[in-house]
Amino acid sequence: MDHRLGVGSWKLGFGILGVDVALIALGVTGGVGAYKAVEVCRGLQKRGHDVVAVMTRSAARFVGRVTFEAITRRPVITSQWRPGMNADIEHIALADGISLLLVAPCTANVIGKFANGIADDFLTSLYLATKAPVLLAPAMNTNMLAHDAVQRNLQTLAARGVKFVDPGEGYLACGWIGKGRLAEPAEIVDAAANVIDVPASMKNRRVLVTAGPTYEDIDPVRYVGNRSSGRMGFAIAAEARRRGAYVTLVAGPTTVEPPAVDETVRVRSAAEMHEAVMRAASNADVVVMAAAVADYSPTTASKEKVTKTSAPMTLSLQRTKDILADLGSMRSGLGPHAPVLVGFAAETHDVVAKAREKRARKKVDLIVANDVSQQDRGFEAVTNAVTIVAEDGDQYVPLQSKDRVAGIILDRVEQLLRTRAGKPFDAAQGKAER
Repeated sequence: MDHRLGVGSWKLGFGILGVDVALIALGVTGGVGAYKAVEVCRGLQKRGHDVVAVMTRSAARFVGRVTFEAITRRPVITSQWRPGMNADIEHIALADGISLLLVAPCTANVIGKFANGIADDFLTSLYLATKAPVLLAPAMNTNMLAHDAVQRNLQTLAARGVKFVDPGEGYLACGWIGKGRLAEPAEIVDAAANVIDVPASMKNRRVLVTAGPTYEDIDPVRYVGNRSSGRMGFAIAAEARRRGAYVTLVAGPTTVEPPAVDETVRVRSAAEMHEAVMRAASNADVVVMAAAVADYSPTTASKEKVTKTSAPMTLSLQRTKDILADLGSMRSGLGPHAPVLVGFAAETHDVVAKAREKRARKKVDLIVANDVSQQDRGFEAVTNAVTIVAEDGDQYVPLQSKDRVAGIILDRVEQLLRTRAGKPFDAAQGKAER
């Protein structure tokens, strides 16, 4: 069957025996490893996927477009200025139809553009327009890879949910020996398959996730807050979206960029988060309270900056509404239609014992307990080690990336969903209700 599609018609076709064919956009950028992208393309096709190549101007200096056109049986996209009535929105049409955006090789230049929202060619515009998963295979000089600017850009993209195939070590085109060479094509193909071949196990489920801190204002300049980065909640939201769920993310003020989900609600205070969560939770199948919500807020907030004096300052605080406890109470009487409720317990001592008490007192299905006194886990860290406390026992999750921890947490959530009759979610209806 010929899978060639015209401009503005990038929807998926059907392969042999009616099996869905995943359309992958393969971005090729200007690096010596561009020739390996041809093997990557072949490998993806052998896995049963359809590929459209998107080449930057620099990539064409290393490998010819005719090679990709012969393999993919599609025109290679090299410019967003292709003649035609709909050419100026072609990247939007493609963005809506792909199952994965894979860039191999991905240069430091393109990584920087992705991280900073620069859209000056088709590939960078496609990145901003798509909600499909993104997988990058970086390739560059060793010193470039280690540079603070590049590392910061990589961290920014990782926080958004972008996946990576780590570069290998060995002889580089510049003559150096070190880390930076493009990963082998088979490794890249395997990584792509791991991203797109995930069963949509949470399809038709609505998942509500909270993330980040809340800030309780003292005056227009000062506030009471905490060191939560939002990374754990963002990882859970991204993983739920990857599994096919309709995800609503309620996020406090974070410096880390949130992942691309269906709905994102930005809040500042505990009161704002309480309102947003209670409004969205009524239609949720799963609620994951990963946010570090302030327990106390100033009794009154000054409308003007409080002038400092030599005298001590006394700050009067009041308890904020307990969102997790209110969610637990809300579930009473809902029976099998009650959403699965997951809470977090950030502690510095007696971590698991306190989590067990919290789970019972607040009527929560799962409590994810983590020790935030250690630098390699909890707040601000990119890794975490947790204990998932449940009615049927505790599960210790050793130190690993927050993305992987998110997957383990959602595996437990799915087990609970299978034991109860969940409510099917109509995306159109849900959007209308919002």
